Amino acid sequence: MQQLHVNGQVIACDIRGDGPAVLLLHGFPQTRAMWGPIAQDLARDFTVVCADLRGYGESSKPADMTDMSFRNMGSDMNMLMQQLGVERFHLVGHDRGARTAHRMALDRPEALHSLTLMDIVPTHHLLATLSTSVARAYYHWFFLAQPAPFPETMIGHDPDAYFERCLLGFGKAQLSDFDADLLDAYRKAWRDPDSIRAMCNDYRAAIDVDFAEDATDLARRVSCPALVLYGQDGAMARAMDVPATWAERLADMRHAAIPGGHFFPDQSPLETAGALRVFLSSV
Repeated sequence: MQQLHVNGQVIACDIRGDGPAVLLLHGFPQTRAMWGPIAQDLARDFTVVCADLRGYGESSKPADMTDMSFRNMGSDMNMLMQQLGVERFHLVGHDRGARTAHRMALDRPEALHSLTLMDIVPTHHLLATLSTSVARAYYHWFFLAQPAPFPETMIGHDPDAYFERCLLGFGKAQLSDFDADLLDAYRKAWRDPDSIRAMCNDYRAAIDVDFAEDATDLARRVSCPALVLYGQDGAMARAMDVPATWAERLADMRHAAIPGGHFFPDQSPLETAGALRVFLSSV
């Protein structure tokens, strides 16, 4: 593990392998640990960088809500790769990491060889077209975004109970689907009160900052080759045509469903690594 000072933050990352660079970004409520089996597979042919987003894992936990915007998270990651001496790279994100990756592709398109987005629809689209089924499945967006310290206090009474429910709540998952060592890493991270606060601020920023920033970019398309992966049994797949939500935003899009729910990288790491390997080797 390395901890690098970039963009006013300390960003924790793991680096392995050799070859073209691939940056893997985790989502909520996880850490870079989620990529372990997938990164091990990809490292046979790629230099794989797994980083903790600010507010998560072993990275800095900024206190200000606006610091947790996707643009700020993305700036960290662009600067991280520059500090590592990488000018262009493949970018892969799941959940909040995918939302960060989309923002990076809009803000710094020249830095990307390709973009992979896992189990999200565009942030603005999700909030602007909110349906009853999506609101029920993704209630946490609005609970976590409540004013401090309401959600922090409630979660803090039993972080494991709350965040484990999140792991099980977005489409056909059970705790046994998650590698025991990885689950231990997630628990260690989310028990930190500063992490709880930062994750709440992540969701507050999505509504108070990111929604407005994304509204100015609705007509822009990501030009690099893009792959959209989604859990075939996930809440998004049940509620929406996930690839269709990206069709006008990605100029060169491929897509595939992976067995599992929202957390299909944990549930189906071999299938996920295989889909990534085929895509990354073709662009």
